[in-house]
Amino acid sequence: MKKIIQIALAIAIVVLVYLIWNSIQTPIRFNKEKDVRYLATVEKLKDIRTAQTAYKDEYGKFTASFDTLINFIKNDSMKLVKAVGAISDELLEMGWTEEIAAKEGLITRDTVRIAIKDTLFAADFDADILWKVPFTEDASFEMATATLNVSNLEVNVFEAKIHNDILLHGMDRQLVINLNDRMKNQNNFPGVKVGDVIEPNNNAGNWE
Repeated sequence: MKKIIQIALAIAIVVLVYLIWNSIQTPIRFNKEKDVRYLATVEKLKDIRTAQTAYKDEYGKFTASFDTLINFIKNDSMKLVKAVGAISDELLEMGWTEEIAAKEGLITRDTVRIAIKDTLFAADFDADILWKVPFTEDASFEMATATLNVSNLEVNVFEAKIHNDILLHGMDRQLVINLNDRMKNQNNFPGVKVGDVIEPNNNAGNWE
């Protein structure tokens, strides 16, 4: 009987040690996986921001349509002003700028158009999946635009975002809930987001 009790106690100790170890490792594993998903998502949102900024430069406003943005990346172009000529070191030391040199005819400017896909993104960039949230089967970022009145000026803004409930789907549910609560308490969107349609933020991401 004594031996049986000793074996039972040994098993109980092993189980207890495992439970303690697992309780420590669970949030560590969660944070590592969350960081991996966040990093990939942030890079995707940076691509969306780059495309939106270029689109606005061309058309004077942002777009809420991924189809429009993808078509813009794949088939459209942007203006590029090229300066032809140079300013000598001597003139630079005298305080000459490119503007002065242009007025004096030392530099000329030529406006050309270059393909978006060949300029803003890497050669292997796949515009067709710009909408797709990393680590999900087919979830799409939420994207919206708005025109806000700021100091009597109309300001066009956009946002693109994904909630933690979607981005971190399949991970420990209670830890996702806890993360959402912490971010809400910090007045932060519980997920990853760039831009804002409520208050202009210069297209900043909530990770910045």
